[in-house]
Amino acid sequence: MPHTGMRRAIARRLTESKSTVPHFYLQADCRVDALLALRAQINAGREQRISVNDLVVKAVAGAMRDVPEANAIWTPDATRRFSAADIAVAVSVPGGLLTPVVRGADRLSISQLAATVRDLAERARESRLKQNELEGGSFAVSNLGMYGTTSFSAIINPPHAGILAVGAATRRPVVEEDGSLAAATVMSVTLSADHRVLDGALAAQWLAAFVARIENPLQILL
Repeated sequence: MPHTGMRRAIARRLTESKSTVPHFYLQADCRVDALLALRAQINAGREQRISVNDLVVKAVAGAMRDVPEANAIWTPDATRRFSAADIAVAVSVPGGLLTPVVRGADRLSISQLAATVRDLAERARESRLKQNELEGGSFAVSNLGMYGTTSFSAIINPPHAGILAVGAATRRPVVEEDGSLAAATVMSVTLSADHRVLDGALAAQWLAAFVARIENPLQILL
């Protein structure tokens, strides 16, 4: 099967990324029972439903607002910081993968964000995206939870400084603060970070802010 232009572009960009960008990885487990309950309330009676991934993208954008130093990319002459959270969302398409960018995700309501992601994903699968919709941003989200994958590490898509790999939410045993054992719904995430821009402490601070929003989901809507 001859390589398509998309396959060649993916191979070139990700080989360049893995070869030249110093990746490091941080992992966290998020309890998402409250998030799923909030999603069920939001979706009650709605025709256009909000997905878990929509809430994840919104939490990523909110964490950028909480830790603005992480909202940056590497350039040859300087670190470029952004005032808005433009977040790319990985979309599987026939023969490859596209990462359209949700502009100003931190300023959108969850309904607006969900509609934007849905529109971008539909047009990505129909090859109707414009080039400028695939450019920019500082960060990306890749979610394979719908396939049952519990955890994975994603490759950074330059010029982004990070990508969050999101696994499936599954029922697992957890230890409560009082030492008792309980069952909870847990989602594992892995942050791949560009060490040229994000040092370990800064990346950990950002990941903690993300987890806090996921586990206290009303913060996502604020």
